Amino acid sequence: MWQRKEGELPLIAAHRGVCGGNIPGNTLEAFEAALAQGAGVIELDVSQSADGELFVFHPGMEPVYLGCDRLLSQMSTAEIERLRFKNADGNVTQYGISRLEEALRLLKGRCLVNIDKFWDNIIPVTAMVRRLGMQDQVLVKTGPVKEQIDCIEKEAPDLPYLLILHDSDEITEEMLRRPLRYAGVEAVFASEQAPIASKAYVESMHEKNLIVWANAIVYNYRDVLAAGHNDDISVSGRPDEGWGWLLVQGYDIIQTDWPLMLSQYMYKNEHHGQGVSKIEH
Repeated sequence: MWQRKEGELPLIAAHRGVCGGNIPGNTLEAFEAALAQGAGVIELDVSQSADGELFVFHPGMEPVYLGCDRLLSQMSTAEIERLRFKNADGNVTQYGISRLEEALRLLKGRCLVNIDKFWDNIIPVTAMVRRLGMQDQVLVKTGPVKEQIDCIEKEAPDLPYLLILHDSDEITEEMLRRPLRYAGVEAVFASEQAPIASKAYVESMHEKNLIVWANAIVYNYRDVLAAGHNDDISVSGRPDEGWGWLLVQGYDIIQTDWPLMLSQYMYKNEHHGQGVSKIEH
C-alpha cells in the first residue's frame, strides 16, 4: 500500500474519473481523462446486477445518469448492457456501463483504485481483486459498522482498508489490533474544530504509518465534507481557502472533481518554494 513520504505531495483522487462535455463519470473514458490530468487515485462505484455481474455505476443514480427508474440490481446483465449514459445536457451518449473487471484491467499498474460501495459487495469484489492480483493497488472503505468491519476481517483482510469517520476517531487503536490491513481514515467533518480535522490528528496518524483521506468534492452542498474547504471555492477564485487549507493540514489523499486544477495549484506552490506545508493564508 502506498505511503506518502516526507515532502511528497498528496495523491489526487478523481471522483468517478473526470466527466464533462459528452463524457460521463464512472466510464473508462472518464478514468483516462483523470489520469491524463494528474490523478493518482481513481474513485469508482460498484453495482451488482440481478444475476451477479459487477458493473461500474453509482447505485441509486439510475434516474439521473440513465433516465431509468429501475436499479441495476433489478436488471439482468443483458438489460444493463443495452443501457447508455446521458451526458451533462441530458442527451444520450454512446457510452455504456462498464463491467468492474474491465475497469480494473484498464487501471492495473497505473494508479490506486478506490472501489466505492464496496460494503455492499465485499465478497465478489474481493474475489475479483485477488484474481487480478491487485491487492496492493485497490483501496476499500466502510463506515465504522461492526458487521462490516467483521466481514472485512473475515473475507478481505489482505485489502488496504480505510474507515470513513465523522468528526472524531475513537476506533483506530482497536483497528490496529485486528488482523486486517488497516491503512487509515477518510476524514469527514463539518467544522474545523472537529478533532479529526486537526493537523495534530493527521500527524498522529502518520506516526502510526497510517494515511488520512480528505474530500474537496461537493456532491450536495448541504452535506459538508471538509468544513467548507472544497472544490467550489477553489475553482472560483479562492483556492487557498479550499485546497490550500487541506494541503496545510497534511492530508495524504484529496478527492476532487477538478484534478488538473488541483494538480496545477499544488505544483505551483511547490515550485514557488512554499511547499504544501508552508502555504500562507
